[in-house]
Amino acid sequence: MSDKHIAVAGATGVVGRQMLKVLEERDFPIASIKLLASERSKGVKLPFKGESLEVEVLGEDSFKGVDIALFSAGGGTSKHYAPHAARAGCVVVDNSSAWRMDPEVPLVVPEVNPDAIQDHKGIIANPNCSTIQMVVVLKPIHDAARIQRVVVSTYQAVSGAGSAALNEMDAQTRSVLDGDPPKCTIFPVPIAFNCIPQIPHQNAFESNGYSTEELKMVNETKKIIGDASIRVTATTVRVPVHTGHSESVNIETQNKLTAAEARALLEKAPGVVIKDDPEKDVFPTALDAAGNHDTWVGRIREDISHPSALDMWIVSDNLLKGAAWNAVQIAELL
Repeated sequence: MSDKHIAVAGATGVVGRQMLKVLEERDFPIASIKLLASERSKGVKLPFKGESLEVEVLGEDSFKGVDIALFSAGGGTSKHYAPHAARAGCVVVDNSSAWRMDPEVPLVVPEVNPDAIQDHKGIIANPNCSTIQMVVVLKPIHDAARIQRVVVSTYQAVSGAGSAALNEMDAQTRSVLDGDPPKCTIFPVPIAFNCIPQIPHQNAFESNGYSTEELKMVNETKKIIGDASIRVTATTVRVPVHTGHSESVNIETQNKLTAAEARALLEKAPGVVIKDDPEKDVFPTALDAAGNHDTWVGRIREDISHPSALDMWIVSDNLLKGAAWNAVQIAELL
């Protein structure tokens, strides 16, 4: 790869900082890098490869001479600035939901549909964090046995809601342990010592009763795998975990797969790690996934209520594979 001129929009956020960290860890071939954020972050300095880089204010003219821009600055910001970047000849890899279901924009998980990037017109969408880790596991099963239906319940870390949400959980935890009432600013109810079946934490629910996060998993799964006939239903829940999304997934297939056959398929799947030995109480948890680029799978078993279905537990770092690492993988493909 020749050296590229890179920009990171939303560089001061939780995911933006992870993008910088992953670019450095991967020794991505960088000729120059520009850190962009809102006016309130102007002048903030962030470490990168032993240097201290100053954050610039994101503007419509920020992308002249930039080859690839990694965006993690929110949907509204992306909707406004990504087209300006594309017109400047830059390829945007966007982590927000703004472009994911646009038929002109590829929605890419490199282990699943890498060829889709060839159809980009200047913008490539990074899928939802909880969708990414699930489709990495679904794809080899779909190829082998054709998935007909997926039922997923998520247990999503608070870091997925941003640094302010993490600070609120920590403050609430201290309050509860000290015997004081927890204060809610970000979440509608306390997240400390609790589970909240509402993602996002504001304006979550559509007229059909599903949350927007749940519908993202439904629609994005079909687009990424490339099969609109797959039926998907989801319940997404925020849990008091710092980092690492967990998912309980039931997969109904056209052709029966045994648990052993599914395990053998997933052992060969890129980006997947099997941790599954029920006799020894071995299974993956969010702590296994935190700080790790891979997607972990365990509790693989045949569904006793259905002749051709599997149950499994999927865990991944929502800030890495669910966001920053997947975006950098796309940049590497580019």
